[in-house]
Amino acid sequence: MTHQELAQKIFDIAHLKGDFLLRSGQRSTEYFDKYRFESNPQILKEIANQMVKLIPPGTEVLAALEMGGIPVGTALSLASGIPCVFVRKTAKEYGTCQFAEGIEIKNKKVCVIEDVITSGGQVLISTADLRKLGAQIENVLCVIHRGGETAEQKLKEAGLKLQPLFVRGDFPK
Repeated sequence: MTHQELAQKIFDIAHLKGDFLLRSGQRSTEYFDKYRFESNPQILKEIANQMVKLIPPGTEVLAALEMGGIPVGTALSLASGIPCVFVRKTAKEYGTCQFAEGIEIKNKKVCVIEDVITSGGQVLISTADLRKLGAQIENVLCVIHRGGETAEQKLKEAGLKLQPLFVRGDFPK
């Protein structure tokens, strides 16, 4: 499947029109319902096949952000053979009481995985938390970057390079 064919399939299955409140607090008349493409095994597999080329060389761990980044991170882990940790928004209050579940990330080169980024807010929060655990993070991959230069600038200021599979302009109007 070509990159443009995948963009069309994602658009067809996940693009909604209406009035939506985004995580960033912004309102939008369009929305990409990530769960519609993440729950489709053929589309998710093709997303992973195309995103695997974006994983920076030397990456030791993929850090999949709750909740939408987890299916993408899992698919990327299967496609690349790179282990994955699952990053909660807050540490659970039972069992291990961790917010990063999986293998050890201290002193490891970690790449953050997200599904859709608008403002980059959760990526910044989670990256700061992971860095406190000793993770070395310079790169963020996402399926769709629907935000603009503001998100990229915020990530850059935090020492992060954003590499999206798709930007808003890749989809039909």
